[in-house]
Amino acid sequence: MLQPVIIAGGSGTRLWPLSRELYPKQFLALTESDKSMLELTVERLAALNCAPPIVVCNEDHRFIVAEQLRLSGSSNNGIVLEP
Repeated sequence: MLQPVIIAGGSGTRLWPLSRELYPKQFLALTESDKSMLELTVERLAALNCAPPIVVCNEDHRFIVAEQLRLSGSSNNGIVLEP
């Protein structure tokens, strides 16, 4: 079975002033939807026959990732934290 890995790291410097170090672009709703880029990615995976994703993110963003996964109703196979 396919194991998706979502890379959700980053420092939020390239889309300033919308994104910030503590709230980078992957957690922002940038389209006409009210969902973040992370939520939209998880939503796309639901259409595939694959395992729940593993999300890799910065240690400072672990609670944002967990909350957005909870809001999307998605299960996951863990959150891997980078320093």
